Amino acid sequence: MVEVRYFAGAADAVGCTRESFDLPEGSDLGTLQAAVLERHGTDVAAILRVSAFLVGDELTRDPTVTFGDEVDVLPPFAGG
Repeated sequence: MVEVRYFAGAADAVGCTRESFDLPEGSDLGTLQAAVLERHGTDVAAILRVSAFLVGDELTRDPTVTFGDEVDVLPPFAGG
Protein backbone atom coordinates (compact mmCIF):
# COMPACT_ATOMS: atom_id res chain seq x y z
CA MET A 1 0.00 0.00 0.00
CA VAL A 2 1.33 3.44 -0.95
CA GLU A 3 -0.05 6.76 0.24
CA VAL A 4 0.07 9.42 -2.48
CA ARG A 5 -0.12 13.08 -1.51
CA TYR A 6 -1.02 15.61 -4.18
CA PHE A 7 -0.16 19.30 -4.04
CA ALA A 8 -1.44 22.41 -5.86
CA GLY A 9 -2.53 21.67 -9.45
CA ALA A 10 -2.10 17.92 -8.96
CA ALA A 11 -4.65 17.99 -6.13
CA ASP A 12 -7.01 20.03 -8.30
CA ALA A 13 -6.61 17.58 -11.19
CA VAL A 14 -7.44 14.47 -9.15
CA GLY A 15 -9.94 16.11 -6.81
CA CYS A 16 -8.24 15.16 -3.52
CA THR A 17 -5.07 15.83 -1.55
CA ARG A 18 -4.25 12.21 -0.70
CA GLU A 19 -5.27 8.69 -1.50
CA SER A 20 -3.93 5.16 -1.25
CA PHE A 21 -3.07 2.62 -3.93
CA ASP A 22 -2.59 -1.09 -3.37
CA LEU A 23 0.45 -1.78 -5.55
CA PRO A 24 2.95 -4.62 -5.32
CA GLU A 25 6.10 -4.05 -3.27
CA GLY A 26 8.92 -2.81 -5.48
CA SER A 27 6.61 -0.95 -7.87
CA ASP A 28 8.08 2.02 -9.70
CA LEU A 29 6.77 5.51 -10.40
CA GLY A 30 5.68 4.49 -13.90
CA THR A 31 3.38 1.88 -12.35
CA LEU A 32 2.05 4.43 -9.90
CA GLN A 33 1.38 6.96 -12.66
CA ALA A 34 -0.53 4.29 -14.60
CA ALA A 35 -2.63 3.56 -11.51
CA VAL A 36 -3.41 7.27 -11.06
CA LEU A 37 -4.45 7.53 -14.72
CA GLU A 38 -6.62 4.43 -14.41
CA ARG A 39 -8.39 5.82 -11.37
CA HIS A 40 -8.77 9.43 -12.53
CA GLY A 41 -8.73 9.28 -16.33
CA THR A 42 -6.40 10.72 -18.89
CA ASP A 43 -7.24 14.32 -17.94
CA VAL A 44 -4.54 14.10 -15.25
CA ALA A 45 -1.87 12.95 -17.73
CA ALA A 46 -0.73 16.49 -18.49
CA ILE A 47 -0.16 17.35 -14.85
CA LEU A 48 1.65 14.07 -14.16
CA ARG A 49 3.90 14.66 -17.18
CA VAL A 50 5.25 17.91 -15.71
CA SER A 51 5.24 16.90 -12.03
CA ALA A 52 8.17 15.85 -9.91
CA PHE A 53 7.80 13.08 -7.36
CA LEU A 54 9.23 13.14 -3.87
CA VAL A 55 10.27 9.64 -2.84
CA GLY A 56 11.87 9.71 0.58
CA ASP A 57 14.37 12.55 0.32
CA GLU A 58 14.77 12.26 -3.46
CA LEU A 59 12.98 14.56 -5.89
CA THR A 60 12.74 12.79 -9.25
CA ARG A 61 10.95 12.54 -12.57
CA ASP A 62 12.46 9.12 -13.37
CA PRO A 63 9.61 6.61 -13.89
CA THR A 64 11.88 3.69 -13.00
CA VAL A 65 12.45 4.83 -9.41
CA THR A 66 10.90 2.49 -6.86
CA PHE A 67 9.17 3.83 -3.77
CA GLY A 68 8.16 2.85 -0.27
CA ASP A 69 4.92 3.69 1.47
CA GLU A 70 4.60 7.38 0.53
CA VAL A 71 5.02 9.49 -2.62
CA ASP A 72 4.35 13.21 -3.03
CA VAL A 73 3.26 14.55 -6.42
CA LEU A 74 4.63 18.07 -6.90
CA PRO A 75 3.55 19.96 -10.01
CA PRO A 76 5.39 23.13 -11.01
CA PHE A 77 4.50 25.90 -8.58
CA ALA A 78 3.90 29.50 -9.54
CA GLY A 79 4.76 32.11 -7.00
CA GLY A 80 5.47 35.67 -6.46
